[in-house]
Amino acid sequence: QVQLVESGGGLVQAGGSLRLSCAASGRTFSRNAMGWFRQAPGEERVFVAASSWSGITTIYADSVKGRFTISRDNAKNTVYLQMNSLEPEDTAVYYCAADSVPNRTPTTPSLYDNWGRGTQVTVSS
Repeated sequence: QVQLVESGGGLVQAGGSLRLSCAASGRTFSRNAMGWFRQAPGEERVFVAASSWSGITTIYADSVKGRFTISRDNAKNTVYLQMNSLEPEDTAVYYCAADSVPNRTPTTPSLYDNWGRGTQVTVSS
């Protein structure tokens, strides 16, 4: 089992930036994909970004492409989400997730079985 703890959320004005971090513990996740998802009030949890275990393959939702960057440091068991040019529509709780099946990079929430508790991101207009 992997424990995931997100940090770095907060309140920012539109156009600003935030960097989220997700620290993993419990077992190595270096062979597994990591993803970021978000959930706004009253809405479903949706995919934001994912990184393969090597970091070579990265996938982004169309809504964040060009603004957000996912990266990972396997030596530190940490994955990051750099968020630039934030918009009020980006307001949500952001969750980090780890896939327990190696050698794939899913974008579907149901394929991830390890989740953090989330960190709130609020973007004011």
